[in-house]
Amino acid sequence: MSDADVAVWRLEPGEVVPPLAGEGAVLRQVQVPAGTNAARHSHEHEQFLIVTAGSGTLLCAAGEVVLAPGTIIRLAPGAWHSATFTAATVLIEVNMRSSTKP
Repeated sequence: MSDADVAVWRLEPGEVVPPLAGEGAVLRQVQVPAGTNAARHSHEHEQFLIVTAGSGTLLCAAGEVVLAPGTIIRLAPGAWHSATFTAATVLIEVNMRSSTKP
């Protein structure tokens, strides 16, 4: 393994992560202001959400999911969802890339 096979980022508290693209996924940190309502939508790709701070509610076909630090959600391709954020929230999104798309 060469040094080029490993990438390391170190962030200061409160620092925003830029989108990090790998071969099979893109990782993004998303900061959502309190009171934000994300309208119902879906994605063509699989998505994982990790809540690191804040609170809210996600609505999806499975019902309501309480968003709180430590919550991890997997959304299959095409799975609809919407969300309401009651406090400023920080999410880590892992957006999987399709094997047929760059």
